[in-house]
Amino acid sequence: MEYYRSSTEEVLQKMKVTEEGLATVEAQERLVKNGYNELESKEKVPTWQLFLATFKDSMVIILMVVVLVQLILGEVVESLIIFAVLLMNSVISVIQTRKAESSIDALRKMSAPSAKVIRNNENMTISARELVHGDIVLLDAGDYVPADGRLLETRSLKVNEGMLTGESEAADKDIAAIAGESPLGDRHNMVYSGSLVVYGRGTFVVTGTANHTEIGKIADMLASAEAKQTPLQRKLDDFSKKLSIGILILCIVIFAVEAARIWFGAESTNLGEGILNAFMFAVAVAVAAIPEALSSIVTIVLAVGTTKMAKQNAIIRKLPAVETLGSTSVICTDKTGTLTQNKMTVTKHFLPGSSNAPFSDNPIDWNEAQQMLMHIAVLCNDSHITDDGQEIGDPTEVALLAFSNKNHKDYREIRNSYAREAELPFDSDRKLMSTVHMIGDTKLMLTKGGPDVMFSRCDYVFLDGKEEPITDEILRRFSETNEKFSNDALRVLAYGYKRLSTDQQSIDLEDENGLVLVGLTAMIDPPREAVYDSIKSAKSAGIRTVMITGDHKTTAQAIGKEIGLVEANDIALTGQELDELTDEELDQQLENISVYARVSPENKIRIVRAWQKKGHITAMTGDGVNDAPALKQADIGIAMGSGTDVAKDASAMILADDNFVSIVSAVGVGRTVFNNIKKAIGYLFAGNLGAIIAILFAVLFNFPNPFTALQLLLINLINDSLPAIALGMEKAEPDVMKNKPRDIKEGIFSGDTLRSIIVRGVLIGAAVIISQYVGMQISSEMGVAMAFTTLILARTLQTFAARSNVKTAIGAGFFSNKYVIYAVAFCLVLYGITVLPAVRGIFSIPASFGMSEWAIAAGLALTAVILMEVLKVIGNRLNLRDKANNSNSESTILEG
Repeated sequence: MEYYRSSTEEVLQKMKVTEEGLATVEAQERLVKNGYNELESKEKVPTWQLFLATFKDSMVIILMVVVLVQLILGEVVESLIIFAVLLMNSVISVIQTRKAESSIDALRKMSAPSAKVIRNNENMTISARELVHGDIVLLDAGDYVPADGRLLETRSLKVNEGMLTGESEAADKDIAAIAGESPLGDRHNMVYSGSLVVYGRGTFVVTGTANHTEIGKIADMLASAEAKQTPLQRKLDDFSKKLSIGILILCIVIFAVEAARIWFGAESTNLGEGILNAFMFAVAVAVAAIPEALSSIVTIVLAVGTTKMAKQNAIIRKLPAVETLGSTSVICTDKTGTLTQNKMTVTKHFLPGSSNAPFSDNPIDWNEAQQMLMHIAVLCNDSHITDDGQEIGDPTEVALLAFSNKNHKDYREIRNSYAREAELPFDSDRKLMSTVHMIGDTKLMLTKGGPDVMFSRCDYVFLDGKEEPITDEILRRFSETNEKFSNDALRVLAYGYKRLSTDQQSIDLEDENGLVLVGLTAMIDPPREAVYDSIKSAKSAGIRTVMITGDHKTTAQAIGKEIGLVEANDIALTGQELDELTDEELDQQLENISVYARVSPENKIRIVRAWQKKGHITAMTGDGVNDAPALKQADIGIAMGSGTDVAKDASAMILADDNFVSIVSAVGVGRTVFNNIKKAIGYLFAGNLGAIIAILFAVLFNFPNPFTALQLLLINLINDSLPAIALGMEKAEPDVMKNKPRDIKEGIFSGDTLRSIIVRGVLIGAAVIISQYVGMQISSEMGVAMAFTTLILARTLQTFAARSNVKTAIGAGFFSNKYVIYAVAFCLVLYGITVLPAVRGIFSIPASFGMSEWAIAAGLALTAVILMEVLKVIGNRLNLRDKANNSNSESTILEG
C-alpha cells in the first residue's frame, strides 16, 4: 500500500489502530510477530577464513610449494623469508577487507534511541526498538524520527531528510493525501526513520520498521551491492594466473630436461645428487620469475599516491582506489556542495519603476525602494550569522542577511535599529511570514513569502518611493519577472509591508491582506568558481561528467548548462522518467543523459551499473545515506567530508572540501600513480627476465646453476624493492590530463612496456651469461659469483633506464627524482656488504673473487645499461623519421 496516496482515515484503518494508540497487549503481539525495530545484520565471514582465502592466489601457491621444497632441502632461512613476506601481504589484505564492512554498522547507529508514543490513550516514552506497525508517535523539534510513518497531524512541521533525498533544505510537512506516484523527496505527508525534525510538531502512525523502512531498504542494497575489483587488481590477478601457469610449465620442463640428462647421461653422476640439482634449478626458476615483493611495492606506491591526493583534499580510505581514480572515465557527481557552493546566494532582484537599479556600494545612496526591500529581507527573518561566520537558521533566510552584508550594509545595524514587536511565524500552508517594527514614526508590518501568494494579498505597490494602487500592468510585470527567474531555476521571494496604528500590539492572519508590494529577490546555490575549468579539464581528459541530484530538474539543468556539463542534444531525466525506461532504452540513451534529478537510491545504482555495463570505470559521489549503495556499487565511491558516516564507510575516498575540483585533480594523481606502478613492474620483470634467461641458458648448455636461492631472494626482496619504490615517486608527465582514460582491457604490459621489458631483460641476461662464462674459466664457484655480481649491478643500474620507456635518464632529468639516486646508492652499498670477507661465504662468493673479476662483472652490467639507453635514442630517431615520412606522404596526397 502506498500510504502517501491514502487519507489519514484509510491509513489508520489499514493499520488497525485509532488515534488513541495501540493497546499494550496488541503492541506486544505485533512485536512478537514482526520483531524489533532494528536493522538486521548478516553474519560476517570469520577472520580466519579471510586469512586462508589470501593463500588461494596462484603465485602464492607456487611460492608455498617453493617454501616446502626449500624446507625439505634444509634451506630454512630462504623458506622463512618467503613465508614472512606472504604472511605480511595476507595480514594487510584481511585488515583492508574488515575496514570495508562498516557501512551497515554506521546505519544502525543512526536509529533514534527512544520514541514518544500514544498507547492506551496515554503518552509514554519507550525504546525505539520496541516500536511496531500501527504505533502513534509524537514528534517535536530536535527529535530523530524513529520509524517510517504517515503523518496524522502537523504544526509547522519541518524535517531534514537530506540523508535520504540529498536536499540541503528541510522539507515542509502536511497531512494531505497525494494523488498519483511521487518520489520520496516530494512525499510531504510521510516521515522516514533517521531523519531529523528541525521545526514544529507532528504526529504519525508507524507504517514501516526495521528493514522495511527506507533506511532498511538501503541497508539491504548495501549488503547486496557488488564489491568491485579495481582495474589494476583485475589485471594483476589475470597476469598472476598466466605467469603461474608459465612458471609451472617452465619448472617442469627444466626438471624433466635435467632429470633426462642425468638418467641418460654418460657421466657417472650420483643419481640422488643429480635429481637434487634438478630440483634446485626448478626452484631457482620459480624464485627468479616471481617478484615476491611486488604486492608490497604496489602497496607502498599506492600509499605514496594517497599522500599526494591528501594534499588535493582527497582522503583515500582504500588503497586500490588511488589507481582506480586514474582509470575513471565517468564521474557521477552530486550537485549541491560538490558542483555548487552549498550556500544559497541572492543573485538578482526586481523593483518596479526607476528604482530597479544595482545597489550602490554606499548604503546612504540607496533609493527608498532599495532601503525598504533590504529592511524587510533582514527584519522579517529569523536567522543570524555569528561573529566567527557561523550561519544559523534557514539557508534561504541566511542568504538574505548575506545579501545585505555583500552590499556593504551590516545586517546587524538594521536589526539593532528596529526591534521586533510582534510576529506571525512562517507557515507552510499560507507560505508567509510577518513581523512588526517601528521604523521612524511609523509602525509597519513587514511580510515576505511566495510570489503568487503575495501578489494576491497586495492592493498597493511601492513605486518610485510612493504607495500607488496596484494595476494589472504592474502585476503582469511582477508575474513575468517571477516566471523568468523561475525558468532560470532561481528561488524567488516577494516582499511587502502594511502600515499599522501605533497602538496595535499584535497581529493576526487577517492583517496579512491589503499589503504594499515592494519587490522580488531571486537566489540560487551558485556553482563553485573553479568548477568551470574542472569540467573542461575532465572533458579534455576524456572523462564524462554526469549530474545525479535530489534537486528539481529545472534547477539541475540550469546549473549543468552554466558550468558546461550539459551540451547540445543532452537530456535530463527525473527518477520517475528513468523508472519508465527499460534497460535496453536506458542503454540506448545513456550517452546523451547528462542530468538525473529527484532520483532514488535504486535509480543511482541502476545508473552506475548501466555505465559499468558499457565498460566504463565509474566514480560516484555522495554524502547521504541514500547514496551509500551506489557508492559501494561504483568502481570508486567518493563521499563528501561533510556527509554522513554511512556514506563515508561505503566509500573508497573522501573529499575533505566537498569540491568537484578536487576529484579532477585527484584523477591526475591517480593516472600518474598507475604510470609509476607500470614503471616499477617493468623494472621488476626486466630484472627477473634477465635472471630466467641466464638460468635457461645454463640448463640448455649444461652450465652450473648461475645463482643460489638466497642470492635471488636478496635481489628480489631487498635490492629491487627500493628502486621500484623510487620509480613510484616519479613526477606526473606534462600531458597526463590530456590523454583519454586507458582502455580497461589494456594489459599491464601494454604500449612500450612489454618491449622495454624484453629489451632490458635480454641485455641483462646476455651480460650475466657472459659474466658466468668468464668466471667458469677459473671455477664454477667463480662463475656463480660473477653472474650474481653482474645481475645485481645490472638490475640496480637499470633503475635509470626504467624511468621512461622513450626518454633517456638524462632526457628525463637525471636528478629530477632524487629518490632514484638514493635507492641506487643504497643498493650499491648493499652489494658491497655481500662481498665483505665475513659475509661473502653466505652468498657463495669465493675468497678468490677479487678486483679484476669484479671489474669484468661490473663492466658487463654497465655496458648492458648503456645499450638500453642507446637503443632508446635509436628508436626515437626512427620514430621521428617515420612520422616525417608519413607527414610528407599525406602532403603529397593532398597536393595531388
